[in-house]
Amino acid sequence: MMLAANSRQNGGKTMSTWTDINVGEVMISLDQTPKTTSRTLLKVALEVMDSKRLGIVCITGDDGGLQGIITDGDIRRMLTRVQKPIAALLSDDVINHAMTSPTTVTKDMSLKEAIGIMGQKQVWDLPVVTSDGTIEGLLHLHPAIKALMKDFSND
Repeated sequence: MMLAANSRQNGGKTMSTWTDINVGEVMISLDQTPKTTSRTLLKVALEVMDSKRLGIVCITGDDGGLQGIITDGDIRRMLTRVQKPIAALLSDDVINHAMTSPTTVTKDMSLKEAIGIMGQKQVWDLPVVTSDGTIEGLLHLHPAIKALMKDFSND
């Protein structure tokens, strides 16, 4: 049986309650966000990506401002496109291969809106930034969906 999103009741909540959750409530904290500086070698950025077990690294300037991101998908595409020995590629600064204008969200944005952006852009992760572009954390799709499911089923 299929239910309309707003008609399903569970402990007084409807599916529309999820619009009340903000990004800041479910984002990955700054200390758990895979990040590195723009002058970091691509090899080191890959190690950071692997250690945090997410397919993204946020690249910051010395001031903490977001300068770009690089994802595991970017790296796969780069390996097939760039005609350079892998050892030389891994010695490049990560910013040379980064997306320097990534889509971002703020922690006060509704989770519904942020997930809509993720769907539209077909991405799993969005950096969370302040109004001046300083990175505050990362919104990852899995914890976002988990929070929505928990919020709906607990009350």
